[in-house]
Amino acid sequence: MRKTLYLLIVSGVLSAIVWPATGSAQEAATSATPTATAEIAKPAPDFSLAGTDGKTHALSSFKGKYVVLEWTNFDCPFVRKHYDSGNMQKLQETYTGKGVVWLRICSSADGKQGHYAAKDVDEQVEKEKSRQTAYLVDADGAVGRSYGAKTTPHMFVVDPEGALIYAGAIDDKPSTKAEDIKTATNYVAAALDAAMSGKPVEVKTSTPYGCSVKYGDKK
Repeated sequence: MRKTLYLLIVSGVLSAIVWPATGSAQEAATSATPTATAEIAKPAPDFSLAGTDGKTHALSSFKGKYVVLEWTNFDCPFVRKHYDSGNMQKLQETYTGKGVVWLRICSSADGKQGHYAAKDVDEQVEKEKSRQTAYLVDADGAVGRSYGAKTTPHMFVVDPEGALIYAGAIDDKPSTKAEDIKTATNYVAAALDAAMSGKPVEVKTSTPYGCSVKYGDKK
């Protein structure tokens, strides 16, 4: 009887322990749950980041314009889906042509997947024929964490007053298949089209999909 009771107690204790993840699983769990302070209908967190163009870009300097923030990672298959198909470039070209500022942000830490030297970034951007306004480097992850950026891609839309009006996935087809783009509802385009027409944004948030943002260890 005592032996049975002892085994039950030990079993209960062991089942209550949350064993730590190891390797890539631990990294994915960490990078997928940064602290978020960005909220819909509230001022988007301001930031100032260096671009690969040699300039420093502050979100506040674009007040009066719509701004798209796109979290990216060249090596992520979900990002590749939208760039290899030309879908992301088409979106960038369409909306920057309408005066929208498009900021592509990489929060991959030094030594992590997706982190490249500025010259290598520029070569890749040229190869992709990417049409963003600027490519920004957030190597310490501070900006990504302030927005709660979880995946690549993870998209945010800021209105001319500086308020966040959309946050989430690029569309409603969470796959790496380029053929899914044709039948997908693009949330970013829908948010911009509605807001720029003076209409309410119907889908303000959605669950982002993609590779986890490769944040480094917090200091």
